[in-house]
Amino acid sequence: MLFRRGGESVKDFLPRDVSSSQQANNINPASQMKSVAVMVSANSIDYLVLDIYNCKIVRCQPQIVKGKQSMDVFRVEGPVRLSGSVRINGSKNASLPIMAATILAPGESILKAVPHLSDISVCGELLEGLGCKITRGSNGDLCIDSTVIDNPVGEYEIVCRMRAGICILGPLLARCGRAEVSMPGGCAIGDRPVNLHLKGLKALGAQIHLKNGYIIAEAPNGLKGKEIFMGGPFGSTVLGTANVLMAATLAKGRTVIESAACEPEIADLANCLNKMGARITGIGSPRLTIDGVEQLQPVSYEVVPDRIEAGTFIVAAAITASELQLQHCRLDDMMAVVDTLRHIGISIEAEGDGCVVARRGPIKTAEITTQPYPGFPTDLQAQFMVLLSLAEGNSVVIEKVFPDRFMHVAELNRMAANLRKEGPTVIVAGVKKLIAAQVMASDLRASAALVLAGLAAEGITTINRVYHIDRGYERIEERLNPLGAKIIREKG
Repeated sequence: MLFRRGGESVKDFLPRDVSSSQQANNINPASQMKSVAVMVSANSIDYLVLDIYNCKIVRCQPQIVKGKQSMDVFRVEGPVRLSGSVRINGSKNASLPIMAATILAPGESILKAVPHLSDISVCGELLEGLGCKITRGSNGDLCIDSTVIDNPVGEYEIVCRMRAGICILGPLLARCGRAEVSMPGGCAIGDRPVNLHLKGLKALGAQIHLKNGYIIAEAPNGLKGKEIFMGGPFGSTVLGTANVLMAATLAKGRTVIESAACEPEIADLANCLNKMGARITGIGSPRLTIDGVEQLQPVSYEVVPDRIEAGTFIVAAAITASELQLQHCRLDDMMAVVDTLRHIGISIEAEGDGCVVARRGPIKTAEITTQPYPGFPTDLQAQFMVLLSLAEGNSVVIEKVFPDRFMHVAELNRMAANLRKEGPTVIVAGVKKLIAAQVMASDLRASAALVLAGLAAEGITTINRVYHIDRGYERIEERLNPLGAKIIREKG
């Protein structure tokens, strides 16, 4: 059997050493190979296929580019200086689970400050597939009408494009008593199993099994509150906490989630659920207590600002030795980041509903270890690695959340950075300058790091496959260019 990405024909993924001869003889290569396509991206272009019939692994490459991923390219000219003001958008990582939470409350919910991103669009498609109606108001508000949920299935063709698609599992189970959701996709940044999600839902009384790549969850007699420990080998799970939290709101009795994720996005989800009528206490702590209710009501809610987007713009100012004002930015959600910035010589001060960031001297070295919140966020690891590559001396970056999240290292070294990976650690030897090169984005945050590197590098940096950055940054080139950046998007 051949598993493949939605919208692409089997013939689009035939191995190069198999397809031509077999097609010429009208042989069905997929049936002859008796293969299983391993749905991982070897280099964001090719795919690996396990050929069981011939006992070998072969590399497949799409002959025709299909699907909805844009192959646009960025041309980034540097070095530049930035100045001015930018408003931080609503949080993507808060918006996605809150969109899923609307499943719990039949009726029309209004979500404000939801950014215009490809991941948001994919989530909208996912909800529409369940039966919801999704519209955008002229003011940008997102309206989700979840009156009807008549197909509690998260289809592979959609879920494989976005990791957060798994967030519909808990709400669907709580409302419909049954859910069928494909195993999720998303960025290729390392192993991110969903076992903790399933462990938590099973504790609430769900019956769960896997079939053909889908998670089948059933609770014919409803869910019941339970004390649940959600810790894992790399700490708490953000999406797992979200899934169990949403399911528990409609469970009978009291649920206690111990070792819950403390991220601001989880707190925002809990606040939204309470506004819908849930009874959640301990918000922002690793111990959440949920007293189940009979039903939830539709809501009008504004999501929090995006702390990762804010951190990215802060690094843009720092790496270009510039001064920027950020509006709609909550420094209280970024204390580990602010502390690191001040340590390496970056000035950052609260002002109004945001902050002013500036660099007026050299970049100092640092040792950064990513951790679950309130530690340093893994989603800013790549951006800070670029910044430290221009520091005076050696820095160390240790990745403890996703130990394999270093696909950007090779691309940054192409731009004359001096980075050496040793397991979950990268040694960053500062260089005098970065030099433009042709590079390829491998995931969402790595693509942002390459844009930042291009702003500081000498020459014109070409960044391929920028569809990754469109997943988490709304028209980033249109927001950086008025500040002084020189970024051109070329349609692929």
